[in-house]
Amino acid sequence: MKLEIARGLFLVGALGIAALALAAWEQPRTQVLSAVAGNGQCLLPRVAKASVKARPDNDLLLFMFGMSQGMRPQS
Repeated sequence: MKLEIARGLFLVGALGIAALALAAWEQPRTQVLSAVAGNGQCLLPRVAKASVKARPDNDLLLFMFGMSQGMRPQS
């Protein structure tokens, strides 16, 4: 097979693959999302439970300090 024919077949194949990729490529469309019952807030699922107030853990700061001290090299 001549080099020119091989180049031509490669070019046709590459263009075919590029055309297929372009046809399969989905870009997000610009659209307005709205909910009538949402009143400007995210909608909650029907099984959403009442939120419980989170209490901060007092030992978390001590834990973070201990972890940072433990990562230091021993001198």
